[in-house]
Amino acid sequence: MNSRVLTVILTIGLIGSLLAWIPTAATYHSFGGNRGYEPAQPIAFSHGLHAGDLAVPCLYCHWGAETSRYAGIPSASVCMNCHRIVTARFGAVLVESQIALKEQRLPRRIVSPEIEKVYAALALDQTMQRDSSKPLKPIAWNLIHTIPDFVYFDHRAHVGVGVPCQRCHGPVETMERMRQDVTINMGWCVNCHREVNLTGVAGRKVAASTDCSICHH
Repeated sequence: MNSRVLTVILTIGLIGSLLAWIPTAATYHSFGGNRGYEPAQPIAFSHGLHAGDLAVPCLYCHWGAETSRYAGIPSASVCMNCHRIVTARFGAVLVESQIALKEQRLPRRIVSPEIEKVYAALALDQTMQRDSSKPLKPIAWNLIHTIPDFVYFDHRAHVGVGVPCQRCHGPVETMERMRQDVTINMGWCVNCHREVNLTGVAGRKVAASTDCSICHH
């Protein structure tokens, strides 16, 4: 076979292999390109209710942000600190109490469908005891905020100097469903570091590094 023809065939084959390997435009997204990503979750947890109306501090549920690189997703046992007693929204419980008073009976236990999912995950019965006949089912939350493996990010450094959660996560106290509110790509992070070096954080001077080796060990 002519060497020129063989070269053309091999080149076409190589290009075809590369095209097959490269992700399509529909599946590819750059780091930080998920701004606005707002997936449905297995439990319709409302940050607007918890962080907003009830003013539950972010670090009560995401306590790992103070002590480790990761804020972490709260375990169902953290939910149970409140929801062992709180079984539904106040309005639903109040309506049942008023009806029971009129009917001269004890109020029925009202459990919202979403809180029922927490109980199911922990295999709890009506008395809040573990039902050994049922399996434990970890809640499969959908991850929203991600960074590549080659980026080192530590929540401790940010929480420790008083950076508010909203700086990176947006106004979570208004979100019925959690979403990625900002770009969080490299340019966004570097610009934030430059800004706080000029303005400070929570009234404190900071020296947020813009050295590549800090985030890219």
